[in-house]
Amino acid sequence: MSFHIIIPARFASTRLPGKMLRDIAGKTLIQRVYERAIECGAESVVIATDDERIQKVAETFGATVCMTSKDHICGTDRLAEAVSSLKFDDDAIIVNIQGDEPLLPVSAVKRAVQGLIDNLKAKVSTLCTPLFDQKSILDPNIVKVVIDKEGYAHYFSRAPIPWDRENKALSMNHAYFRHVGLYAYRANLLKQYQQWEPSPLEKMELLEQLRILWHNEKIHVSIIEENIPPGVDTESDLNQVISAYMLKRELC
Repeated sequence: MSFHIIIPARFASTRLPGKMLRDIAGKTLIQRVYERAIECGAESVVIATDDERIQKVAETFGATVCMTSKDHICGTDRLAEAVSSLKFDDDAIIVNIQGDEPLLPVSAVKRAVQGLIDNLKAKVSTLCTPLFDQKSILDPNIVKVVIDKEGYAHYFSRAPIPWDRENKALSMNHAYFRHVGLYAYRANLLKQYQQWEPSPLEKMELLEQLRILWHNEKIHVSIIEENIPPGVDTESDLNQVISAYMLKRELC
């Protein structure tokens, strides 16, 4: 299983500005994510950022940093620029770990990579977990995905999909799935992505993966039962992650 990890990291987060440099039990968030990425056994781990403050901090803990444009509208665009700059072979597998997910399980990364290895028709692999409560299904901040019998994505949406037309309601007899925002890409797909304009559906839903489906490329989605801890988007999220690290420290 050969793959590379790139961590897109920007300073100007909307909901929690400067979160990449916030402290989590004695280390910055970006260092915590980098150290988790190192545990995954990748051939290389690179932080892709547009901010010199993140670059300077990352270099203090020995990370390789790729500086990218400040004009990217999404993390995949930043990832694509890094792939081009680093000159990866077209068939290289690139894993995108978000810079705000320090608790991401190593097993989830390996499952995403395996999904790409096992499904040659796919240019992208990602994950989903079952959803069982209506509150989460209706929450627009929780992205839902519909997949076919072979595990390929039909569509991603913030809306509660699928919808029971006859009963005009959610049908809890049908499986709903939460998309886990972890991706493994073939490098040549990212090089193409960089040339594509944002699609109309991507602009509506604010979901960058819809650009890939718009261009008729396949995304394989593996269903996992493992609980995936949330990333750090708010002050409350940050406090929860700090508590998790402090508890881990006490147990050790």
